[in-house]
Amino acid sequence: MPLLEMTGICKNFPGVKALDDVCLTLDSGEVLALLGENGAGKSTLMKILSGVYTMDKGQIKIDGDVVDIRNVWDAMKLGIGIIHQELNLIPDLTVYENIFLGREKRNPITKRIDKAYLKQESNKLLNRLGVHIDVERIVKTLSVAEQQMVEIAKVLSMDCRIIIMDEPTDALTTDEVQNLFKVVRALKSEGKGIILISHKIEEIMEIADRVEVLRDGKYIGTRVVSETNADELIKMMVGRELKDKFPKVKIPAGEVVLEVRNLNVPGMLHDISFELRKGEVLGIAGLVGAGRTELGKALFGFYRYSGEIFLDGQKIKLTTTSAAIEAGIVYLTEDRKEEGLFLDKTVSYNMTLATLKAFTGLFGKVDAPREAQIVNDYVRRLRIKTPSIYQSVENLSGGNQQKVLVGKWLMTRPKVMILDEPTRGIDVGAKVEIYNLINELKESGIAIIMISSELPEILGITDRILVMHEGRITGHLADFEATQEKIMRYAISAGGMDLGTK
Repeated sequence: MPLLEMTGICKNFPGVKALDDVCLTLDSGEVLALLGENGAGKSTLMKILSGVYTMDKGQIKIDGDVVDIRNVWDAMKLGIGIIHQELNLIPDLTVYENIFLGREKRNPITKRIDKAYLKQESNKLLNRLGVHIDVERIVKTLSVAEQQMVEIAKVLSMDCRIIIMDEPTDALTTDEVQNLFKVVRALKSEGKGIILISHKIEEIMEIADRVEVLRDGKYIGTRVVSETNADELIKMMVGRELKDKFPKVKIPAGEVVLEVRNLNVPGMLHDISFELRKGEVLGIAGLVGAGRTELGKALFGFYRYSGEIFLDGQKIKLTTTSAAIEAGIVYLTEDRKEEGLFLDKTVSYNMTLATLKAFTGLFGKVDAPREAQIVNDYVRRLRIKTPSIYQSVENLSGGNQQKVLVGKWLMTRPKVMILDEPTRGIDVGAKVEIYNLINELKESGIAIIMISSELPEILGITDRILVMHEGRITGHLADFEATQEKIMRYAISAGGMDLGTK
């Protein structure tokens, strides 16, 4: 008898049929991977199982018994826990307070929270995950990767029978992923049932027993991992073969658009110098903490810096993000949901936010028809899948949310676009769409800095690669000479090399 059975699951949102007669089974001691493009319905199905959403139609059985899950408390009582893709932590509380929030152990006599016990148990959970985080730190001071590990520890603390992991490795390093997989294997040996949502097929092939594929809210099929391969799974996901996972357009590099000389940000960046040319994609590689995002934000006026920055040969001073935008430099954040978009606002609202003055007439009145015309034009150009420009961004897939963010910055008519992890959290089909979009931007003459932790992506899309280590540039590689081994050698080395532009 399966541990879990979901049959005939249907769910509708305004203008969107998210799930249409979807089924799923999970056995004890099994890792079931849930695969599909963004918008396929994976997260929606799991939010129904974990009580975040209620289904419109369908049935859920646990151990053969029909269950009624109306909220997250119902799910928790049934032994169902979920690690959400969107971090679900309280930023102003400590690590240990977040892990045991709502389940604090109290002294039976004084009724006070037993903080010593909570700290001790939190340390045990984090040690089990192979990470060392001070449990008394405030969560908002942690990196995204550290917060992800706290989220995982929180669910482990519940001792659930069914554990849902929604993109748990998205912000983790290779070592952290392997530590997590050790825990997953241990949970599996204890008879837990694990549902893993991931767009990283190589991870699925390593850790999962079976794979279920969804497409456009419908069940497509299930495969045993040992009896399938990446190409078959991708075809099931997208409904077609992807012949080129890294489409790349080669064009002659133009004149120098951006020149950075001896850029320093105290405690973050040290003596950074490089050039960026028109129509070029410059990759920035390095391990977590190397300073890649800090470099992108520094060039967007986010930090005080020393050194010199030249745009089109003219020295500029980027004291604020507004100054950077006005100069023609924009930054697409790695965390689109927290820093890039207002999820509860419409596509139109988000896309025109940085250029609202262009649509505002006398007395501050927005020219709504003109705004709608231009937004619709960008939606067509960027091939954004949305029922309307007045749809809330939170109802779009990750890939389409990313395109809305790109559209927002394209409206400013930039000379330089800094793309920080532009394909994080989106599936293989949507990634190819983003790569094609980067090629279009490149052909239009925009100079692009692309920060990515995925080495195949860096190697497949960029024209040159800068490698960073502890806030310094330690390697500079042309695309024809770059390999994963070379990049990793410079990523773990404090020693530099000849950094002359190529």
